[in-house]
Amino acid sequence: MFATMKQIFNPKNKDLRKRIYFTFFCLFIFKLGTTIIVPGVNSSAFDAGKLGFLELINAMGGGAMEKFSIFSLGVMPYITASIVIQLLQMDIVPYLAELSKQGGTGRTKLNQITRVVGIALAFFQGYLFSFSVIKGGTPIDYMEFALILTAGTAFLLWLGDQITAKGIGNGISLIIMAGIIASLPTMFVSAWQSLIVTTSTQALTLGIVKFILLVIVYLAIVIGVVFEQSAERRVPIQYANRSVNSVGAKNSYIPFKLNSAGVVPVIFASALLSIPAIIAQFVKKDGFTLFVNKWLTMSSGTGLILYILLIIGFAYFYTYLQLKPKELAENLNKNGGFIPGVRPGVDTEKYVSGVLNKITIVGAIFLAFIAGLPLVFGSISSLPTSVQLGGTGLLIVVGVALETYKQMESQLISRGYKRGRRR
Repeated sequence: MFATMKQIFNPKNKDLRKRIYFTFFCLFIFKLGTTIIVPGVNSSAFDAGKLGFLELINAMGGGAMEKFSIFSLGVMPYITASIVIQLLQMDIVPYLAELSKQGGTGRTKLNQITRVVGIALAFFQGYLFSFSVIKGGTPIDYMEFALILTAGTAFLLWLGDQITAKGIGNGISLIIMAGIIASLPTMFVSAWQSLIVTTSTQALTLGIVKFILLVIVYLAIVIGVVFEQSAERRVPIQYANRSVNSVGAKNSYIPFKLNSAGVVPVIFASALLSIPAIIAQFVKKDGFTLFVNKWLTMSSGTGLILYILLIIGFAYFYTYLQLKPKELAENLNKNGGFIPGVRPGVDTEKYVSGVLNKITIVGAIFLAFIAGLPLVFGSISSLPTSVQLGGTGLLIVVGVALETYKQMESQLISRGYKRGRRR
């Protein structure tokens, strides 16, 4: 890692440094926007003290929701739209399924459709959120607030595109990561204030022990994510046009990650669980709100189980969305490659599916475990919701940071290779 940082600040990699500076500038713009309150909102009419189960969305947005900032919704409507569109691609909507098979052109169209759906969801969620937290507004006022919040989400999507194109990549993920990092200091302060009680020496000691255990849990999350992102199963590959004893044949393999989906399942599961919370904020029915609080929040037993099941389900879904055994088997066959001891075609497809099933279930359960660990610890210690959900946020931060680091490392390797060829 230190060697990579040294390479980044090498005078020869001036372009890469510019990309890093540009990325930091964009993230600064994002953080600055989280402090700008929606125009026309009277702070006395704004009731942000009861976010409750919307704390995770607030954390991902850098605290924008509790301030009713122009970036209150963040990029979560786009994440929700991504889930919907990807599900509809699974032969549910023939047009979308056909686009998914058209390569780069199809992906571009799907991305455009996802953004349109995301903007529509942003307006819908913005109206619900405005209605639930602004007292005494008229329908026109709520419409104006919803339009401003939708514009904020649209700007963040554009900003994410700029980071992807002109920065270091992973634009949307980096915006989520930046929002969570901005919320972490507040979360640790809240944890300290909740656990450290000075009424007696015994209570003070117990509080300090609990706080140290909380820090250990968070360190375990960091180590666990690093391990999971690095672990992989290597399936050897041989090619008919190469000698068995050649160096290329010995080193050829397909690396299958223990968790090919990264932290996407956690983000997707969090986004999906936030939908009932947003609806509950809008309808303001005591019965429905109580139902959501009791059964559908991550701090409840059933909500935690549902959260874990969603993570496992999305881990499988996203893995097979990225790595399609049938296409992989066909590409191997076209290039004259085969897995030793496995027949090309259907047998290769079945073998790859078997490998993916085995490693994905292990990776998904491990991911669900490290995502649920801080929630369990938080409920046992009676910590605030924001602190309990901080572990999920930290998991996302570490996952995105590792993915971004690997992208930068691959860019450095590619640049070094190109320089070597010029010589």
